[in-house]
Amino acid sequence: MSRIPTRRVLPRLLAAAAATVTAVALLPATAASAQPATAAAAAASQSPYVQTHVPTLVARATLSADHLESGPASGALASPGNGRTGPWDGQVIPGFSAAIDNGDGTFWAQPDNGFGTKGNSADFLLRNYLVRPAWQTAEGGAGEIQIERFISYNDRNGVLDFPIVNEGTAERLLTGGDFDIESVVKAKDGTFWVGEEFGPFLLHFAADGTLLDKPYALEGAKSPANPYLQPGETPRVRSSRGFEALAASVNGRYLYPVVEGSYADDTDLRRREILEFDTRAGQYTGRTWSYQTDQEPNVIGDAFTVRNDVLILIERDDFEGEQSVTKRVYEVDLRRTDAEGYLEKTLVLDALRIANPHAIGAGDGYGTGEIYSLPVQSFETVVQLKDGSLLIGNDNNYPGNDARIPGTPDDTEFAIIDLDKTKLEPSTVSLIGHRGASGSRPEHTLAAYETAIVQCADYIEPDVVSTKDGVLVARHENEISGTTDVATRPEFAARKATKLIDGTSITGWFTEDFTFAELRTLRAKERLPQTRPANTAFDGLYVIPTLDEVIDLARHSVSCDGRTVGVYPETKHPSYFDSIGLSLEEPLVAALQANGVDRADAPVIVQSFETANLRDLAGLTDVTLAQLVSNSGRPYDFTLAGDTRTYKDLVTPAGLAEIATYADGVGLEKSVMIPRTADGRLGTPTPVIADAHAAGLSVHGWTFRAENQFLPVDFRSSADPNAYGDLAGELQAFIGAGMDGVFSDHPGIAAVTIDTVTLAG
Repeated sequence: MSRIPTRRVLPRLLAAAAATVTAVALLPATAASAQPATAAAAAASQSPYVQTHVPTLVARATLSADHLESGPASGALASPGNGRTGPWDGQVIPGFSAAIDNGDGTFWAQPDNGFGTKGNSADFLLRNYLVRPAWQTAEGGAGEIQIERFISYNDRNGVLDFPIVNEGTAERLLTGGDFDIESVVKAKDGTFWVGEEFGPFLLHFAADGTLLDKPYALEGAKSPANPYLQPGETPRVRSSRGFEALAASVNGRYLYPVVEGSYADDTDLRRREILEFDTRAGQYTGRTWSYQTDQEPNVIGDAFTVRNDVLILIERDDFEGEQSVTKRVYEVDLRRTDAEGYLEKTLVLDALRIANPHAIGAGDGYGTGEIYSLPVQSFETVVQLKDGSLLIGNDNNYPGNDARIPGTPDDTEFAIIDLDKTKLEPSTVSLIGHRGASGSRPEHTLAAYETAIVQCADYIEPDVVSTKDGVLVARHENEISGTTDVATRPEFAARKATKLIDGTSITGWFTEDFTFAELRTLRAKERLPQTRPANTAFDGLYVIPTLDEVIDLARHSVSCDGRTVGVYPETKHPSYFDSIGLSLEEPLVAALQANGVDRADAPVIVQSFETANLRDLAGLTDVTLAQLVSNSGRPYDFTLAGDTRTYKDLVTPAGLAEIATYADGVGLEKSVMIPRTADGRLGTPTPVIADAHAAGLSVHGWTFRAENQFLPVDFRSSADPNAYGDLAGELQAFIGAGMDGVFSDHPGIAAVTIDTVTLAG
């Protein structure tokens, strides 16, 4: 089969060279990021190609973090950071939280309340700046944001009925001690509607910045900073989680403010509410919609209406630099919800995966090389321009953020991203990110899964265990002392126990002894700190994800092949969990159903080392099933049943034929396919791959790792067990033997190898 030679090859070679550094550096320049072909459409099509959008940086401009505008000194009480301490002799511009395209090369760009709280921002004046970017493009250019003028938000008409910082002045200029403005839209009459967080309020300003009406409050939902909060009243809106995002209907009549975080009393902490406000009536209509974030800590950074009832929204985490996990733009249609009542969301842009073929902004720090990303903490601006491209930008939380260059405050950035469409031919060899990209991030975290996606994994693989209250979570084992900080938590010291798991006595802390709420308080850590010391830099950052969150991330992501990323869950110790009344199979299928991927053509493969639960699953779901096979021992359900057969018996022609009655593929340990010689070298392939194919089974191999200690002797680079060896060479041997898929801790290296081998063929 012919292939498109430009498809991800050069970038994947770049990925191999940079595989030990950041996820962003591993991005293939043709990584897709919007509206992949659905599995059903791909199955119906006879074409080997997939059409998809490719995000490409075409223009960029920055404003120095240290830029000051005219006005009184600001930042006297701001938290110092990155070598800067206030007050500063003028008005700081701490990034832009929202922007409006004026269509003439200028933008209205609005900062927030200044320095984060009422208490430290009283000397920061609330403004809206008219800016004109002098773009850097492929043809060159200054790459600078020029400030032309500003309007100052004020209450000179005395509309407000609560005290403000500049209460006794004629101009009554509003400050960050009065409101936390975060979002803005321009009405057809030239006035501005502003979304705010202290209330949260909607504020209506004249074209010159004068407040026209009393703040429009959200009934029944106040924040802790609300000036009308009564003594003893419980705030429903969490602190600094008000109207970070605000969009307007195409005709301008309706506003769509979005609550940035979950309500304090919400049972689903991933739910974010979108409301509708009628500007003519001056009141909320009562219509609301629910949006579900990828994980509980994520927030909504901005919103923009692209056509009637269709919005794009920024969803982001609070991490920056190489710690970043979620910096995404999703599209939602207010007329479409899923079975659980949440808006269906489609990925438009992953801001950690943007091609930069013209090296725009190269050398400006992390994420500005051949691959561009916006890994800032506060990714808070998205605007669709008239040509369909997207403008994205940041609030730099001056002086605290340093995503680009550690120790140096981030500049304010505007970037224009063109969503080119291209035609890709998917690979014939599947790439599975083993526990995510566990060679680059602590395993089984959303950070590891997102890194695997950036590194071109077709599937991400969560191992699935259960909590005490039946929530399926992603952990390699149900004993979690090696992958979380549980051993350091005195409140859980008494949970330490010794248990018999699949015939082996194990001492530690076990997921089935924790409720999900308790488990969620733990943080992940690197399982192999001696082997992968660089990963320990991420210890203590990430929560333990649920299976639902992993499936959700996968189905809302796009592979480098332009297809929906698949999920490849493994049920861990299913007989044991059955024995304690926490069956894994039924809740796993329920999670697939809830995410709309419980169907034969879904990019889902469920795997297990046991056989009985796969037979059960064959009657519960139509998704693809895979029998895992080790190089020694037997399935534990065989041991319980007194069946003397071993894994070796399962890979005979007769054994494979039996597997084919309940499964679609096999996941084989490497030495089952190509054993090692007595001196540790790679030996001669066995007939198992051909026999499996003859039985109608696909063959995926595990686990391919880059460190010398995991490689055959003839592929090691040195005597250092933790140094990288020739993983590519080992993979070439197995792919050459006919293996259909690869489990790898290092998807970036594996991706290059797969393309090299298949293109050569």
